[in-house]
Order: sequence, then structure tokens, then C-alpha cells
Amino acid sequence: MNFIFISPAFPKTYYNFCDRLKKNGVTVLGIGDTPYNELSQEVRNSLSEYYKVNSLENYDEMFKAVAYFSFKYGKIDGLESNNEYWLRQDARLRTDFNIKGAKIDDVISFTSKSRMKEFYKKAGAKVARYKFCTKFEEDLEFINEVGFPVVVKPDVGVGAAATYKIKNEDDLRAFYNRGYNVPYIMEEFIEGNIISFDGICDDNSNAIFSDNEIFPPSIMDIVNENLEVSYYVNKEVPDDVKEIGQAVLKAFNIRSRYFHLEFFRLTKPKKGFGDVGDIVALEVNMRPPGGYTPDMINFAQSVDTYQIWADIICYNEIRNVKMDYPKYYCLYYGRRDRYKYKYTYEDIKKNYPFIQMHEKMPTILSDAMGNEFFIARFEFFEDLLKFKEIVEEKVE
Repeated sequence: MNFIFISPAFPKTYYNFCDRLKKNGVTVLGIGDTPYNELSQEVRNSLSEYYKVNSLENYDEMFKAVAYFSFKYGKIDGLESNNEYWLRQDARLRTDFNIKGAKIDDVISFTSKSRMKEFYKKAGAKVARYKFCTKFEEDLEFINEVGFPVVVKPDVGVGAAATYKIKNEDDLRAFYNRGYNVPYIMEEFIEGNIISFDGICDDNSNAIFSDNEIFPPSIMDIVNENLEVSYYVNKEVPDDVKEIGQAVLKAFNIRSRYFHLEFFRLTKPKKGFGDVGDIVALEVNMRPPGGYTPDMINFAQSVDTYQIWADIICYNEIRNVKMDYPKYYCLYYGRRDRYKYKYTYEDIKKNYPFIQMHEKMPTILSDAMGNEFFIARFEFFEDLLKFKEIVEEKVE
């Protein structure tokens, strides 16, 4: 099997996808913009060959790279980046070279926030009402129907980037005065905690591995207001999350992918949606959850999801991962450089030797993920909360 992996050096731990494919006997062909001599030894070891382009944004260069590998190695059996930013380009390359996997028409459906709503409805999920932003007066008519606040965001975008809460008419005017050059949608505001159904599905859209994460109410506020961020991987996936998540995978006809499906769990009753605790659809992301979350899932579930993904790509079943290990809660906490904290990492690790990761976050990810992060796992949820209190405590 010949498999092309786009950008194997970023994010930092994504070389693991390549490593596990290679361990399964796959010829792993990397394309990236990092000079070969600047790649870590782990990335180099995970690849059979590497092709450097000047820019991953340049489709002509990417096309030539895939053509080179096709000429040298023959049929390409798979191509993936597992990175939301490159999903459409990945699909275009698969389409142009007739490589198995989601093609451009498929990917448009699950990268467009407006189009994905129809698939959520097909799955039986409730979705927020929306309209495309057009002009002040027309948007105000929609707001008169659903009420302030509303949320505006690019129809196609990554995470919470360029997403804003509109609380009043002045905010709406400011949004239009700021200007935008891509299609934006406006949604009614849903009060709830963000939860996810993450995992890996097989070629029949069945979730063969899944987990559940609990996020703060507003990633948008974290990005726009430079707030600290914390979220955690749950020990178990609630039955209602598993049920609606599986239905969404089937509705989108998602095959052989790592996925990240987002929902709201209502914290306040809302007419037309339900009571506290009910689920409302938010977004689908047909790639792994962001940052180091795949590693958090591994720590929490005592598995290797990189290997599970590689097994699905190669065999359409799990062959090389045992699934009966203990499960934990796993917390992510992202600090901000603008605060002075009471306890240093050195102070904290003396009492919490089970910290799994601690690093500075790359600048490109810091808006959403913080500047310095801690990842730790816990058998009991009460211990997670105590750890969080210590990490976030500031100097008065």
C-alpha cells in the first residue's frame, strides 16, 4: 500500500499517524514545506520518502508532488493530512488522482457550516436556525425572530477563528463596518456546554472507537478575549451522545476517518429545542480533534488511536490495539502569558507526578489553546477539579 501524508511535521505529534502506517507495512510518502534537515528524527523515521514543496498552499506544487510519487511508486492508495485546514485540498488531490477516500463534493458538505445542517437534520439532530449575512436590515429581521445575541462566523472556517457574538445593533453595525471577504452565516445563540463525539469509523461509517470530551461554553470567547482554556476527556461516552453521533456518521456517509463531532448540551431550556440536558448539533469536523487532543484520548482511554486509525486504513478493523485497559479523565489546561500564576510547573509536578505533557503551545495554535499547557489524567473527577484549581491560581 502507498499512502501520502500531507504535513507530517505539524502538528508536532502527527508523525505518529505515519509511524503506525509504516509499522503496518505501508509505504508512507510525506509532503511538507519544512526542509528535510529540519525535520525531527521521529518524522524522518516515520516516512519512506519526503517531498518538500515551497508552499503547501500552492496547488500546482502539491499536484506535482503527488504526480512524482504516483510515477515512482505506482497506484496511490490513500492521501490524508488529518488537518482541517487542508481538508478541501486533500479532497481535490484525491479527486484529481482518483485516490480512494472523500472527494471534493463530499468534503464541501462537511466543511460548509450551512450545508452540514441538512445532514444533521437527516440524522435526527436539532440545529440552530441560521441565515447568510447579507445586509444590516435583513439580518435585523432574522434577529427580531430569534432574539439577541446571535453568532456570526465564516461558512467555511477553522475552529472559532473570525467568529463573533452579536449582542445588540451596535455590534451588528461594527461587524459590517469591519467588513468580510468570505461568506458568513448568522446563527441563533444556544446556551449550553459544548460536548463532542470523537473517534474513528470504518468503511461502513461505524464508529469502531469513540470518546467524549467536555468543553467550556464558548471557544469563541476564548479566542476573541484571550482567555484561559480547559477541557477534559470523559471516562465514558454517554449513551445519548453515542446514539446521535453514530447517526450523524451514517447521515454524512463518513468512511475510514478520524472524526470530531460537536454538539451543545443545553444548560437552559430553549423553545423548539428542548430542556436542560438535551442535545443540539453544532458542527462536524472530519479530522482528529485539535491540538494534542488525540494524545489526551490515548492517555484517558489507555489506547493508541494513531494505531487504531492505521489499522482501519489498512484492514478496516482493529488488529494491533488492545481495548480493555483502565479508563481515566484527562484534563487540558492552557495558561495565558498575560497572567502571573502562583505555582510554577516545577511546583506543581512535585505533587502531581502523573502530568502527562507540559509544553509551550506553538504560536499558530495559541489563540485557541493557550500559551503554556498542562495535560494530566485522573482516576477520580474530584482530583481533576483540584488540579485545575491549582494550575489556574494566580498571584494576587
